[in-house]
Amino acid sequence: MRIKCKKRDLSEGINIVSKAVSNKTTMPILQCILVEAAGGRIKLIANDLELGIETFIEGTVLEEGKIALEAKFFSDIVRKLPESEINIETNSDYKTTVYCEKTKAIVPCRSGEDFSYLPVIEKEKSITLSQMTLRDIIRQTIFSISDNENTRLMTGEFFDIKNNKLSVVSLDGHRISIRNVELKGENPDVSVIVPGKTLQEISKILSGGIDDEVSIFFSDNNILFEFDETRIVSRLIEGEYFKISQMLSIDHNIVVKTDRKDLMSIIDRAMIFIQETDKKPIVVSVKNDNNMYIRVDTNLGSLNEELEVEKTGDEIIIGFNPKFIMDALRVIDDDSVNIYMYDSKSPCFIKNAEETYIYIILPININTSIY
Repeated sequence: MRIKCKKRDLSEGINIVSKAVSNKTTMPILQCILVEAAGGRIKLIANDLELGIETFIEGTVLEEGKIALEAKFFSDIVRKLPESEINIETNSDYKTTVYCEKTKAIVPCRSGEDFSYLPVIEKEKSITLSQMTLRDIIRQTIFSISDNENTRLMTGEFFDIKNNKLSVVSLDGHRISIRNVELKGENPDVSVIVPGKTLQEISKILSGGIDDEVSIFFSDNNILFEFDETRIVSRLIEGEYFKISQMLSIDHNIVVKTDRKDLMSIIDRAMIFIQETDKKPIVVSVKNDNNMYIRVDTNLGSLNEELEVEKTGDEIIIGFNPKFIMDALRVIDDDSVNIYMYDSKSPCFIKNAEETYIYIILPININTSIY
């Protein structure tokens, strides 16, 4: 194999596929990137058998072939080469040499014959979104997944397509995040659980805007994302996702509207007084004087603040984990937020009128009589 390309293009390609390189494996081939030159195009592939990524880069194929290069070493050497044209040559003994200006480097490699290609996905069921929309969906839900592999269903996000509407749900047992998106055209009804790791890596790769599309294809065991010159295939999480419809039907008798950034600033200050080991709540009181009072008392000290709000309904005193509130407020793009509550033991809802986003947060039990 003999190819030449610009360092910038090769580096970008390596950065994309490296997200599917296995860091913990007894199979050395899974720690490699496959470089394949065929049909006049240069393709890079990485595959850890759960997540696989392939992308094409600009360059010239001088001699067709393929080689598996140790990913970290290959990435490090390319990153430190001059900003110039790179030539890569591999002989019949799989000795690979990288040339760039006055640099000549011989890099570790393996035969590409043993490399696992991405599985072929049938393209019968699919939807299309803008890259910006998918990136926003992930940003606005991914923080609610669990990192506990013992609750595997919670480590993924539920993609549910019905009546040409996509609903994406994540939860960790203490909160639920939901994004609803209207889809264009006719779309199949599909329900799958996508690993959070896959979505996190996709969000790092997506760089397009509202006019750049990403196609998503669904099969029984895998999901495929196609955009630009890149294909990403991931295994799905098996199992039946949690029924949240009953949670969504909970009534409310208190509605509070307030400025999002002002509320974030107060909670941010309150969190200074809470150590990770404390598990202390912030106490929120909403009175009939159209003010929200936020209080925290810990071994470090205390904070009391008030915030002007628009309120309908009863008064309430309720406790929350401040991080859960902050996580939701950070990803909402609206200037103001609407908070819906019922009583001190029922979940709090943060959502807009159109319900394009819904955040459900369970309260922390507090002794309301002392506040």
